[in-house]
Amino acid sequence: MRASASVGAEKCEGWRPAWRAGTCLVPEDGWWAMAAMEAGPVPATLAQEDAARDASEAAGAGPEAPLLPAGNRLSLHLHPGGCRRLLRLCAQQAPQLLEVDFLQLSGHEDPQLLEAALARLPWSLPRLRSLVLKGGQRREALGACLRGSLATLPASLSSLARLAHLDLSFNSLETLPACVPQMCGLDALLLSRNCLSELPAALGALPALTFLAVTHNRLRTLPPALGALSSLQRLDLSGNLLEALPPEIGGLGSLAELNLASNRLQSLPSSLAGLRALRLFILHSNLLASVPASLARLPLLTRLDLRDNQLRDVPPELLDAPFVHLQGNPLGRPPPDPPSPPGPPVVPEMPRLLLTSDRDSFAVTPQGCSVTLACGVRLQFPAGATAAPMTIRYRLWLPEPRLVPLGPHDALLSGVLELQPHGVAFQQEVGLWLLFVPPRARRCREVVVRTLSDNSWSDLETHLEEETPKVPHFSWFLVVSRPVSDACLVPPEGTLLCSSGHAGVRVTFPAGATEEPRHVRMQVVRVGSRELPALLGEPEAASSPLLCLSQSGPSSFLRPVTIQLPLPPGVTGLSLDRARLHLLHRAAPAAAWDDITAQVALELTHLYARFQVTRFSWYWLWYTTKACVGSLARKAWERLRLYRVNLIALQRRRDPEQVLLQCLPRNKVDATLRRLLERYRGPEPSDTVEMFEGEKFFAAFERGIDIDADRPDCVEGRLCFVFYSHLKNLKEVYVTTALDRRARAVRGQVSFYRGEVPEVVPEEAEAARQKRGPAALWMATLPIKLPRLQGCEGPTREPGLSLAPLNLGDAETGFLTQSNLLNVAGRLGPDWPAVALHLGLPYRELQRIRHEFRDDLDGQIRHMLFSWAERQAGQPGAVGRLVQALEQSDRRDVAEEVRAVLELGRRKYQEGIRHTSLAPGNLTSPDRLPSPSPEPAQA
Repeated sequence: MRASASVGAEKCEGWRPAWRAGTCLVPEDGWWAMAAMEAGPVPATLAQEDAARDASEAAGAGPEAPLLPAGNRLSLHLHPGGCRRLLRLCAQQAPQLLEVDFLQLSGHEDPQLLEAALARLPWSLPRLRSLVLKGGQRREALGACLRGSLATLPASLSSLARLAHLDLSFNSLETLPACVPQMCGLDALLLSRNCLSELPAALGALPALTFLAVTHNRLRTLPPALGALSSLQRLDLSGNLLEALPPEIGGLGSLAELNLASNRLQSLPSSLAGLRALRLFILHSNLLASVPASLARLPLLTRLDLRDNQLRDVPPELLDAPFVHLQGNPLGRPPPDPPSPPGPPVVPEMPRLLLTSDRDSFAVTPQGCSVTLACGVRLQFPAGATAAPMTIRYRLWLPEPRLVPLGPHDALLSGVLELQPHGVAFQQEVGLWLLFVPPRARRCREVVVRTLSDNSWSDLETHLEEETPKVPHFSWFLVVSRPVSDACLVPPEGTLLCSSGHAGVRVTFPAGATEEPRHVRMQVVRVGSRELPALLGEPEAASSPLLCLSQSGPSSFLRPVTIQLPLPPGVTGLSLDRARLHLLHRAAPAAAWDDITAQVALELTHLYARFQVTRFSWYWLWYTTKACVGSLARKAWERLRLYRVNLIALQRRRDPEQVLLQCLPRNKVDATLRRLLERYRGPEPSDTVEMFEGEKFFAAFERGIDIDADRPDCVEGRLCFVFYSHLKNLKEVYVTTALDRRARAVRGQVSFYRGEVPEVVPEEAEAARQKRGPAALWMATLPIKLPRLQGCEGPTREPGLSLAPLNLGDAETGFLTQSNLLNVAGRLGPDWPAVALHLGLPYRELQRIRHEFRDDLDGQIRHMLFSWAERQAGQPGAVGRLVQALEQSDRRDVAEEVRAVLELGRRKYQEGIRHTSLAPGNLTSPDRLPSPSPEPAQA
């Protein structure tokens, strides 16, 4: 179902919820002090600290010793104080540095340290061929990658005569450093996700450059000198602000791949016909109104992507070509007639964009457009909504308690959608449709869109598939189910507020109750006549609906306000015993319900009770024989908000190492198990447990069973869940064991433990619900069995998701294991379809995988990668094809990691050969101990 919303035109400032980021900052060491005399001046405080640390190191060097390069590679981007470590090595004139040809540092280092370290490279690492200075290793509070602080490079880097690969992605470069165009031997230059607004003409003086990536910057024009790069084979300029291309670009005679997606191009130069080596030409999500017919005559062109442009007509040669993709264009539609002078102006037809899963942004022009995101969310920008072209970015966040604001009786129905830029006011209101899970209970409840505005969450006027929603600015949006809310503006003359969910509930404001108009809101939570006895086990207990009143302005009214509540079911004003009637009051944030019957004058009629108050809060009318009514109401208050759920743990029948964990409401367990038991098997669900909406809990594998790969949702070995009653609380993980499965099966278990409880849950409720003793947080334990391995030396996977150890690759070029492929799968994210296409998977298979794992992105990636790996088992060159596909998909970061794994495997293989005296002794250094066997490297 879809929910639409409308709000006022106030401006929303940027906001970040206060929840912990996934990056941990560790203190840097003091290894820069010894190199400071040669590298430049050092601040006095740092020099003193470093000198003290050096003195302690001289007394006894231990784990603080600088990291030595592994072979000819030196990766310091993940180590604390990587620049300090490098300066230390340079100061010691370590002989291993003379052999280093690959260096990776973090762009988040201190700028002075980074500049000092880079200035030493030409003298300390003369054979350097690859230099990676990427940012993005740290994240902000919401998990988005942060840019590195790198803004320039020292001029001395131009002396690196052998440098062929330079990666400066994810930094803060506003201009290209002057030393870069002087690196004549440069083969690959990566400048993606910086702040570049232009490229210098001197860039055309790089004769050996074959790959240039400048994606997601702010480029508006390209220098004509770019056409002088005669060796350039791959050029990626997607995600910029380009409006035109220089004619000189047709001089790139060696260019094989050109990506200009997500720009503002309106036309193409005819000189593109000179790109005779072009194979891949990506132009989707631009503003093209025409394309030259000469593109159809490029002899090697295999893909021309023209999706989501403004093409109404294309040359016949392109229209019939099988390699041309034209979806999302207004083909065949006549252009709008020019407006006649006396008539009204003709409004151009609104463009329509359909975003795929690998895109997280799109361009909007003053003409307006209709956009459908890959997640199903729709936006409609009317003409004139923006005064100038702008780029809109979106992101889906998994629900997290501190990110999702829920009231005591609210239920979450959707994930969290973030739209950027925050707070930018539109000239016209923008339409927004959100998908959500239909709530099970609808009586006296309503579905609303909740958004962040002025640093506070508020509910928008919401419609269900009725009319176009309106939002004036972008922020965070989510859909919740809440008790029906009624509101009014109370003037000094007084007014009457009635509940739309229960006609017997009303509030009367007399004249003079307030001097200034104030907003008042009412929510009513209906309690069924049979529900309360079932919750409490008290057959004689009855209560009225639960009433919540809130207001803006002063906390008290000047005159008493009259509240009317219906009497509890089965009770009338003529027959009731007043000694058994109790009016209870609860003021937030207190958890207790106080009996205020003696403090107010209860006026009873045949069906209703009336009383007067000057402050608003929660009110509840009870009829019972129990003396301690407050504790009874508190117990009912807690249980009304609890969900009865079961926990399941199932293993895939053809792959027992794949475990499915899920938390299900009790009424959904049977239907879910019937659907899953064709592919999974496992123990019966756990006993019924009670959980609050938004409560955290953890799954821990025990007795020899461990999670196979690192996951961001794994905290101290425990898998983190958050329970939302209407969403899928499901995760699939791969498990492993250090025990020997060749002798016997491993019988382990998975246990579920409670975590944090939502802040709105009273502490008394949590304490009363927990058991006493050391296992107070334990909920359930279910068995997990990994069967004995039959006739193999390693764990097996099911067909289609399996890869036996040492099966992908060969001994000389290196192997990739299951763990390596799982780590690669965990890094791909939304880029996996591009990788799959470059691996040669047909588009139809991609659609099948998307459908089969439509609610599981990780499952889509793993299934694609492992099914491809199984088909490639034993074939030469498979690992090389994977690395090439990663590079072609602009994931050189993952490709570099795979190369590092292969290099480690090759080195171990050579050490094994030397150990068996099958190779000359110069394969490894004499002081290294060879590996007894060519075991695979682990990423």
